[in-house]
Amino acid sequence: MVQQQQSILIVDDDHSHRTMLKVNLESAGFAVLEADDGDRVLPLLRREEIDVILLDLKMRRMDGITTLTGLLQKGITVPVIVITAFSSVESAVEAMKKGAFDYVTKPVDIEELKLTISRALNYRALDEENRSLKMQLNEQHQFGSIIGKSPAMQEMFATLQLVAPTDSTVLITGESGTGKELIAGALHTNSLRKDAAFIKLNCAALNENLLESELFGHEAGAFTGASEKRKGRFELADKGTLFLDEIGDMSLATQAKILRILQEGEFERVGGNSTISVDVRLLAATHKDLQVMIEEGSFRQDLFFRLSVIPIHLPALRERSIDIPELAQFFLQRYALKNRKDIKSIHPEALSLLMQYDWPGNIRELENTIERATILCLGEQVTPRELPPQFFPQGFAPQKAVTEAKEDFTLRDVEREVIRATLEKNDHNKSATAKKLGIARQTLLNKIKEYGIK
Repeated sequence: MVQQQQSILIVDDDHSHRTMLKVNLESAGFAVLEADDGDRVLPLLRREEIDVILLDLKMRRMDGITTLTGLLQKGITVPVIVITAFSSVESAVEAMKKGAFDYVTKPVDIEELKLTISRALNYRALDEENRSLKMQLNEQHQFGSIIGKSPAMQEMFATLQLVAPTDSTVLITGESGTGKELIAGALHTNSLRKDAAFIKLNCAALNENLLESELFGHEAGAFTGASEKRKGRFELADKGTLFLDEIGDMSLATQAKILRILQEGEFERVGGNSTISVDVRLLAATHKDLQVMIEEGSFRQDLFFRLSVIPIHLPALRERSIDIPELAQFFLQRYALKNRKDIKSIHPEALSLLMQYDWPGNIRELENTIERATILCLGEQVTPRELPPQFFPQGFAPQKAVTEAKEDFTLRDVEREVIRATLEKNDHNKSATAKKLGIARQTLLNKIKEYGIK
């Protein structure tokens, strides 16, 4: 199959300079289009598919910065390389702040320009791959911004689909870093209240007096420093959704006031006498065991029953290891794009280390780990060398890891390597391996047969 020629648009009001660039780029195999000023760019982009734009900053009718701003306003994501005189590099820096991919200075070094174009094309391919991956994940293994194909996550997604359109109160439990706030956001986004406010408050971040003021608001003069009346989160969330994170850190006195709102839909501001009615859907989350707190007398049982009309439990990442490859690839795409790096995949040996780790910080820790690896990675594939020391078994030397990383691993290859590594870690105990991967034993047996794993 013949590969389609990649196209470059040169925007420059200097005809001779434009011609010089065109001749050199066409000889390098690019299809080249021309525009003699910035005001010609948008009309041309409506007619033509362009892969990279070379944009001169100094032009008569519409300068490069104005042109670039117009492209951003229209949501056009074609990488832009700006061309500037050496004495005006500060203008190029300004252009990059506005979204330009990179800049070259006059007189243009053609070899340097070709390398910059090559990086821009790789960046665009990565951007498109990232968008495609997000669409794929949305269709297959995602609810809102939560990813997972493990049975536990798929079952939870099915519950969320049923619960989201209702006004039911939801209690989200799970360890820190499992994504409880993401669940709350997805519930609101998929609810009938999605066009109203989504208000969030972390109950653990405030002492009791401040928390009551934040929740219910206060009247002017209610306490020292209360110089004017202020609405609380319940009022701000009227007709919308209020998410209370770490509700287990709330005092018994505040719990009683929350219970009243859930029962009667009304409250008074701190220092006030007027009763205020609100229509709010309440979502709550905690990493604590509320049943134990009830037994200890630090959490109200009646409030627990009111909050947990629909209980949603987020499993720890170590309980759904089979989701790690997809999550890791998702974060890799995000941070490769953010850091403008042409990193395509994670080597199976590095992925095996990720799979064997217990992840005390859960998804938040995984995201931080992949961001770090992306920044440190110098090639096109993350290897064990980019992982922190805690990921290596005793006696494992990351410098001895595979150095010639293949670039053509598919998701099937990754899944096969993950299953093989997990089997080895569990001494080929298939029941233990299935439990670690978060899949049924029969599913594991089918995969072993499919991939010919010995």
